[in-house]
Amino acid sequence: MSRILVIDDEKSIRNTLREILKYEKYEVDDAADGPDGLKLLESNKYSAILCDIKMPKMDGIEVLEKILLVTDTPVIMISGHGTIDTAVEAIKKGAFDYISKPLDLNRLLITIRNAMDKSILVDETKILKKKINGVHEMIGESEEMLKVKDLIAKVASTDARVLITGESGTGKELVARWLHALSNRSENPFIEVNCAAIPSELIESNLFGHEKGSFTSAIKQRKGDFELANGGTLFLDEIGDMSLSAQAKVLRALQENKITRVGGEKEIPVDVRVIAATNKNIKEELENKNFREDLYHRLSVILIDVPPLSKRLDDIPLLTKQFISEICEHQGKAPLEVMEDAFDALKKIKWTGNIRELRNVVERLVILCDGRITEEDVKKYSMPLY
Repeated sequence: MSRILVIDDEKSIRNTLREILKYEKYEVDDAADGPDGLKLLESNKYSAILCDIKMPKMDGIEVLEKILLVTDTPVIMISGHGTIDTAVEAIKKGAFDYISKPLDLNRLLITIRNAMDKSILVDETKILKKKINGVHEMIGESEEMLKVKDLIAKVASTDARVLITGESGTGKELVARWLHALSNRSENPFIEVNCAAIPSELIESNLFGHEKGSFTSAIKQRKGDFELANGGTLFLDEIGDMSLSAQAKVLRALQENKITRVGGEKEIPVDVRVIAATNKNIKEELENKNFREDLYHRLSVILIDVPPLSKRLDDIPLLTKQFISEICEHQGKAPLEVMEDAFDALKKIKWTGNIRELRNVVERLVILCDGRITEEDVKKYSMPLY
């Protein structure tokens, strides 16, 4: 059932609107002034908001501005003292519509329905954009992240192979996805292979495919990831965990742009841009003979090192706000306000798990905190290592 918030200092108006809207099968909350309305908005999600303009404590236009800072819920302004200038100002500030008192109930109900239809369309558009783009925004304005973004912008449109390094949880996959999304291959497949998750005896079959009967469980022919990524991008995640025998075959595929399925003899041409990533110290892996030097040189035409969160602490507020927005939207919960001392507390934590760990902590805070997140909440729920 859709829920509507009414903010008006006249009790009779609130009572009348409550009765009418409940009759129309809406759930209704009401507040006598702006601060009380904003407090209700902290802990509830609404389909539409009705807000008076002339109120004590806080003017309705100011309430509108504060509402739009935390939610895109449509706001319908109402007033008995309004002028054309007032209506224009309200619309310019972001109000969905403006209705004068005494209220025309038919117009009010139609406006509410239209506002809710728009809200549904906005939500559906967001979902569709995520499905179409398939890639999250890359958050960060620190010097370290600006360097990464600049490098992505320069090399994405080329077919140069890229080796992405960085600690676990820093966002190496996101970098790979952005390289693909901004490339000329973006309309073609992006195939991800987690080399650490595939048993060594199966990695070659996964990468190059196999012919029917090539081994016991090969009951039918299977295309490998190189073929599936043809025309697009193949992302070899955690390539440092790939066996030396598989490395040799990947090297050959990169040299010749051809692959041969396990158990097959036919050479199959492939047009694939390869992007690889590892959280291992690649120099140590080379010295210990765990990684082929010739493959390293083939893969590392461009090197992108993704900084750990400890080197981009100034990005924590941006990341936190983005995670809160995503998590609250997914859970159907009103966004929480984060106090400045909470941001300071988050910056003091040793983020050994980097961005992944930060997101987990933010999700925990969203679930366990009510309305706002304080320094004490961070200390209580993040298990920091001060």
